[in-house]
Amino acid sequence: MPRTRTVPIVVAAVAASAVGLSGCAGWGGGGLGSGGGNSINVLMVNNPQMVDLQRLTADNFTKQTGIRVNFTVLPENDLRDKASQEFSSQAGQYDVATLSNFEIPIYAHAGWVADLTAYSKADTAFDQADILPPMTSALSRDGKLYGEPFYGESSFLMYRKDVLAAKGLSMPKSPTWDQVADIAAKVDGAQPGMKGICLRGQPGWGQLFAPLTTVVNTFGGTWFTKDWTAQVDAQPFKDATNFYVDLVRAHGEAGASQAGFTECLNNLTQGKVAMWYDATSAAGSLEANDSPVKGKIGYAAAPVKVTKSSGWLYTWAWAVEQASKKKDNAWKFVAWASSKDYENLVGSKIGWSSVPAGKRASTYDNPEYLKAAGAFAAETKAAIESVDPDNPGAQPRPAPGIQFVDIPEFPDLGTKVSQYVSSAIAGQTTVDQALKQGQDLAERVAKSYKN
Repeated sequence: MPRTRTVPIVVAAVAASAVGLSGCAGWGGGGLGSGGGNSINVLMVNNPQMVDLQRLTADNFTKQTGIRVNFTVLPENDLRDKASQEFSSQAGQYDVATLSNFEIPIYAHAGWVADLTAYSKADTAFDQADILPPMTSALSRDGKLYGEPFYGESSFLMYRKDVLAAKGLSMPKSPTWDQVADIAAKVDGAQPGMKGICLRGQPGWGQLFAPLTTVVNTFGGTWFTKDWTAQVDAQPFKDATNFYVDLVRAHGEAGASQAGFTECLNNLTQGKVAMWYDATSAAGSLEANDSPVKGKIGYAAAPVKVTKSSGWLYTWAWAVEQASKKKDNAWKFVAWASSKDYENLVGSKIGWSSVPAGKRASTYDNPEYLKAAGAFAAETKAAIESVDPDNPGAQPRPAPGIQFVDIPEFPDLGTKVSQYVSSAIAGQTTVDQALKQGQDLAERVAKSYKN
């Protein structure tokens, strides 16, 4: 998912207010509702890979099936607002929508998305077994499948091989956070203006707390225990947050409290930092033909402390609205858009670097794809396969999710606590004070679930 947002900023699924939004009719159709009975309406985020799909639909999917696709395409936050309104009301205006692995289990519990289990089993050409198991797990609830991934990602550590080599340092294939901190200190200042590492500090549950929650997990912490006891000010959560804040304050990027995915990508690309822990999707930009650091970056597993792995999991996926009266045709579109054939189509028509990867095992055996993504393909696949969205830490959880807790209240909770932690990164408060405030908020959320 190069050059797109890596983790969502989501409006709570059950509480969206009415917002006037307009979509744009895509190349695959003539606007919402056109095309008669043999058409479907698709609500879609405007990320680059989705725009590619839009361009390819009429001449391929529609020509093959006769099914006309009417696209409504919106920016990410508008898309989430619109999807929340549409699915919670079951208005039936859309047959298919792009949702993430945050929303789909919540929507499934509410009965807003269709069960795709029977479709995936009957459609042997789709080859559900080829979908990477963590993706299938993240898009399922109670053993039933409710979404199919379009592309996916995990997280890993990216580092300048040449900078480490000049210092006589080597990066372990699976480093610990203590090893990373030691290397960050040694490469800080290795080149003029270069800091040791970039870590997100920008407020937002999908910004700061995407990487930080994985650090909390591997330090033995959790937002909530299985019985919904809040743990934000418990010692493991404190240890992880102090470690993260101390590391970025001592050896991190300038302006860390406002640095998100884009800022860290720019810092590594421009030689301002020697390392970066973030989304596997970033590698596509780092290895682009016009990247100043192409060929200079090494990729290692997400750093750990007490767990065996520590990467996150995210996917933009297709879901079918329960109210849709065209579920058969909707599945045909979903199956095409997430198929091996579609990946080959993108590779041949647009370029293999644009293939929506991160979801199928077969992608990582494709010699054409490996030629374009060989620098990071194996590491990306290993990162995704190593994660367990149901058991990401050292103890049982009350809800699935790695870099988030999959409940509607988490975006608000995570964002508010991230503001406190970001203030600690900026030196305006302490970690203990930040997490004490966070604990109060988490206890309010936990109370409603305990009751």
